[in-house]
Parts: sequence; structure tokens; C-alpha cells
Amino acid sequence: MKRSVRVFISGTVQGVFFRSFVKENADRLGIKGYVRNLPDGRVEAWLEGNSEAVEKMIDLCKQGPKFAKVDKVETKEEHFQGFQEFKILRI
Repeated sequence: MKRSVRVFISGTVQGVFFRSFVKENADRLGIKGYVRNLPDGRVEAWLEGNSEAVEKMIDLCKQGPKFAKVDKVETKEEHFQGFQEFKILRI
């Protein structure tokens, strides 16, 4: 079953290769969507794909890369958008 979720990650998550970490794992899991830094210091990821893969990706976001310190992960179920790839967006 397909699932579409927006994830908001708070903590020390900018400047620690968090977006690259998310992209690498999303590509490995076959997830489409995007990841970007937000002006308030959080990272936002929109994840679409197989429910099991999306759940694994959410778990990875809770851990983050080596130098990240994740304080909080919020998820919001979304309508499926049909992304064709996974991108790192820059504001």
C-alpha cells in the first residue's frame, strides 16, 4: 500500500548532512519526494512510497546522521502527490 507523509525533524539537524542522509536512504528504499531545511531550523521531508519503506525512513529520521541530534520528529499524513524522484530542495 502506498503512503504519503510529511516529516518535520527538530534538533541539531541543519549543517550536519541531514538532507544528504535522508536522500541517500530514500533512494536506497525507493522513496520519492523531497527534503529541505526550513527557516526555523527544522528539516522537512515529504516521503512517498511503500508503507513499510516510509515507516523505515521515518525511523531513520529519528536517528539522523552521525553528528545530528534529533529532539523531535512530527509526522503528518498527506494526499499522495506522485513524485517521480527524491530531491534535496534548497530555499
